[in-house]
Parts: sequence; structure tokens; C-alpha cells
Amino acid sequence: QVQLVESGGGLVQPGGSLMLSCGGSDNILTVTGMAWHRQAPGNQRELVAFIPSAGRPTYADSVKGRFTVSRDAVKNTVSLQMNSLQPEDTGVYYCKAEGVFAVVSAMPTWVGDVWGQGTQVTVSS
Repeated sequence: QVQLVESGGGLVQPGGSLMLSCGGSDNILTVTGMAWHRQAPGNQRELVAFIPSAGRPTYADSVKGRFTVSRDAVKNTVSLQMNSLQPEDTGVYYCKAEGVFAVVSAMPTWVGDVWGQGTQVTVSS
């Protein structure tokens, strides 16, 4: 089974910082891109940051200059450093791996996109 597991969410005051991390299961062979999405209550899930296997990361306008995404392509992990957090950053943050190739039932298998279970980030005083 191919899995992603996020960690690092929590409660932080406005202006504070958090770092989210996401790790893939050991059977993942390659990933073309990794991303962070978030979903606030009552809202649709939105892209926060995307980092490709090659090239520069991209960010939602609302987080540019405050969030930084980084990736370890060998370990298939991705992190999101979030600074100057505001209440509007509150939501469940999801890690996504795109274009996943993994060992499934002892065979290299095209899996496609894989989502993590999400981690709650709450920005409140």
C-alpha cells in the first residue's frame, strides 16, 4: 500500500511559525511532483505550494513570501515552512504526491496521485 503521512500541525498564534512534514512509504520508487493543499471549513481544497522533480516551486498568491516548500527527492519527503501565519491560514493541510511509481505486490506499478490524511493547522490568539 502506498501512503503519505503528514506531521507538524497544531495551534499557533498569529504571526507565529509552523513546519509541516510529509513522508512517503518505503515502496515508493519515483514521484514527479509533490504539493501541499489546504482546506478551510466550508471551503474547497486549494493548492498552497507545488514542487516539481526539476524546476522551481510555485505558491498560491496568498502564501508567497511567507511559506517555503522543500523536498528530498531521494527520501520522497516534502516539507512546508510556514511563517507569519494568519487566521486565514487555518485549515487541514494535505500532502500530495503526483505521478507515483511504487512497488505493489512485488511489481513496479503506476499508482498515480496519492494523498496524505491531512494535519490540522489552527492560527488563533
